[in-house]
Amino acid sequence: MTGEAVPPPNSWGLWPGVRSTSGEEWHDLRAVGGLLDDTAAGLFTTAVALRGWHDRAKFCACCGAAVRRIAAGWASECTGCGREEYPRTDPAVICLVHDGVGVNGERVLLARQPVWPPERYSVLAGFVEAGESLEACVEREIAEEVGVAVRGIRYLGSQPWPFPRSVMIAFAAEADPDAPLCLADGEIEEARWVPREEVLAALEAGGEIPGLRLPGATSIAGQMLAGWALA
Repeated sequence: MTGEAVPPPNSWGLWPGVRSTSGEEWHDLRAVGGLLDDTAAGLFTTAVALRGWHDRAKFCACCGAAVRRIAAGWASECTGCGREEYPRTDPAVICLVHDGVGVNGERVLLARQPVWPPERYSVLAGFVEAGESLEACVEREIAEEVGVAVRGIRYLGSQPWPFPRSVMIAFAAEADPDAPLCLADGEIEEARWVPREEVLAALEAGGEIPGLRLPGATSIAGQMLAGWALA
């Protein structure tokens, strides 16, 4: 659709949307999901997930023939061998690691990827491998990405994340803040322990202060950090 000049991404690298010449507004789910109610957010998430699956699964994995959509888009059928296929979801863990001081820690371990905008930090996450439990994945991912061992892993919640087809399964865990950080080359550009006061200051300022930009309320990462800081 023809529209005005596309504005630059915001501080989290998200497209803020654009208004077409006919007055329609187009937005990205990650940018505006936090403004929607539960029903609208669920419908938007489902639509994005299904569209993404159809865009990436146009041919049969068995015979290579083109597939056609059936069941109102909830399945596909191969035009060659008749095989039916259904949407798949990739499980990923996301973990808030704190220092274990007091009831819920006084510092949180945040990291940033090289491709993120400057000063953008979040909690650590990674995909579950075949044959791996969720708890084992938490231990492995944290060790691989920042080189520290975690303990006291506990489940927090989950969120569908159709970018392109994940479900984020959230945990909290403790780690020794004095342990040296060993960053995964090419994956983690920087990691640091951030005190609760700094996270609170960023939240009160709308999500960012000089040196620290937090995930937005749309993501479970932002909800985890807000819940931890305000506990």
